Amino acid sequence: MALEPGVLIGFLVIFLAVLLGPFKIHIIEENLEVFLFICGVAAMTISGFVELPGTETGWRMEIIEEALTSPLHVGDIFGIPIGIFQIVLVVGLVIYKWHEPIHKAIRKMTDALSPKIMAFILIAVLGLFSSVMSAILAAIILVEMVNAMPLSRKSKIDLTIIACFSIGLGAALTPLGEPLSTIAISKLSGEPYHADFMFLFNMLGLYILPGILVYGLVGMFFLGKIDPKDAGMKAADYNETVKDVVMRAIKVYVFIMALVLLGDGFKPIIFTYFTQIPSEILYWVNMVSAILDNATLAAAEIGPALSELQIKSILMGLLIAGGMLIPGNIPNIISASKLGITSKEWARLGVPMGLVSMAIYYVIIFVFKI
Repeated sequence: MALEPGVLIGFLVIFLAVLLGPFKIHIIEENLEVFLFICGVAAMTISGFVELPGTETGWRMEIIEEALTSPLHVGDIFGIPIGIFQIVLVVGLVIYKWHEPIHKAIRKMTDALSPKIMAFILIAVLGLFSSVMSAILAAIILVEMVNAMPLSRKSKIDLTIIACFSIGLGAALTPLGEPLSTIAISKLSGEPYHADFMFLFNMLGLYILPGILVYGLVGMFFLGKIDPKDAGMKAADYNETVKDVVMRAIKVYVFIMALVLLGDGFKPIIFTYFTQIPSEILYWVNMVSAILDNATLAAAEIGPALSELQIKSILMGLLIAGGMLIPGNIPNIISASKLGITSKEWARLGVPMGLVSMAIYYVIIFVFKI
């Protein structure tokens, strides 16, 4: 079944707006969360004109509730709902209250170790442990560590982007790390895979663990080129107010809402075309996860009828591409919001690093069939 030409054109316009708008129009870059939310509303409205057998599309109470609650609930601790909004807000307020001793401890650690060693530790450790501490908490720790390190702005951005690639990969190893892994486990829990808590670790660990270590080495290389005497090399002074902390949490809330709407709005495209694409091509097509919610893509593409090779290729394509642009991953969103990284600044390193990473993994998965 093909979609109506008018519907296809509508989706294409929204896709191009999301992809290019932040790079071309300054006011969009300054208000990215609101812009993505508007695009999500438009995508949901257009999808309402499409009927998919066995799949609900368009506006409905279910998706409105999901958009409103997704930023507030990723799990429970002692019966208390925990979400991205609460974590960003509470941790932000804790750091606001005790920023002096926290930053002092980070600077002592940085003085004791070289920037290169600190970069490797940050990238590798946060990547490895994001699967148990969650990608959200790993990202918050990352930005506070980076902010307190005596680095130039460019070096801080480079380190943050590389670390977010690492966190995005590592978080997929268990259902605790991020929504994509939770959905994949759920979709594969029955015959023939009987996916359990360690399923993705056993399937993807061979690719992800070395990848995290390589990203750590790449981070060392980038910081190895810096000049310690550079006048721009300094730790950022903490100058946030309570209002700044609250506004950042609200922006993250709107950002997640927007991604939920965009992901569900684009379901007609995903279900109609993506699921028909061979694995080798779908691996590259999944670069759209750089701007769309990779959990929605995983929900549409993953199923028990797929071979192990197909599942590997889909998941690895989604995970790597998620680091390329700010909307691609929760760690990217949190880090860019806290450090004020623009879409152009992120893409400068994120896009080439993502393309190189995808090319390397393509050879490993499809050529050498490891």
